[in-house]
Amino acid sequence: MSAPLLAFDRVAIHLGGREILSPTSFEVGRGEFVCIVGASGCGKTTLLRAASGLVTPTGGTVRRDGVPVTQPSREVAFVFQDYGRALLPWRTVQGNISLALEAAGVPKAERAARIADVLSKVGLAAHAHKFPAQLSGGMQQRVQIARCLAQAPQLLLMDEPFGALDALTRHGLQDEVARLVQEQGLTVLFVTHDLEEAIYLGDRVIALQADPGPGRPSLARMLDVPLSRPRDQLSTKEQPAFLQLRRELFGFIEQGHA
Repeated sequence: MSAPLLAFDRVAIHLGGREILSPTSFEVGRGEFVCIVGASGCGKTTLLRAASGLVTPTGGTVRRDGVPVTQPSREVAFVFQDYGRALLPWRTVQGNISLALEAAGVPKAERAARIADVLSKVGLAAHAHKFPAQLSGGMQQRVQIARCLAQAPQLLLMDEPFGALDALTRHGLQDEVARLVQEQGLTVLFVTHDLEEAIYLGDRVIALQADPGPGRPSLARMLDVPLSRPRDQLSTKEQPAFLQLRRELFGFIEQGHA
């Protein structure tokens, strides 16, 4: 693995008197795409929030570039599942993307070119002046992704970003995100309930378990994904290595350990 950009060192998180994440350690290398799976309530989203600085660990340390994460940073972008609430309905597509540039203090004269660039990357150049209500769900999620890319982040955190979309739209966006991540050299931590999605997108897959018990970490499995890139929705998913990984992850979840 390349030099780590993100490191979890025995990170534990308690919320409302309940242990959401028991002491967990792992690293994410620069340019790596790491997917996190596990049943509801095992701490996947909380782990992302700790990585972003939105949640402070009860124990242990999260480090980015070797520095403890204590607050949100513009070098970290967060793509939420609920794209409808993530976008401002009274702003156009380009207006929503401009939010990231405004927050970063980018001069107004430079914003138009940067907005046009990211809209081109996500295939929305012709929709710059539309409002979110005029777009499909997949297009709205593209806007959110474009806004994150406009930040030029080191780290992209994605919380089930395609969970509410139909299968065809989801597959298209999976391929689009995989392409953009490769082109931009981004590091990604991606939460999903979809085991096939995790294997298809990830360089590694981390499986969390809920209520692991005293002294046991939430991280229960860490699997490398030995599949070449670029990947294909049909041929990749027919490879023996893909099927073996799916079988292993499915068996783990089915046993009720996650």
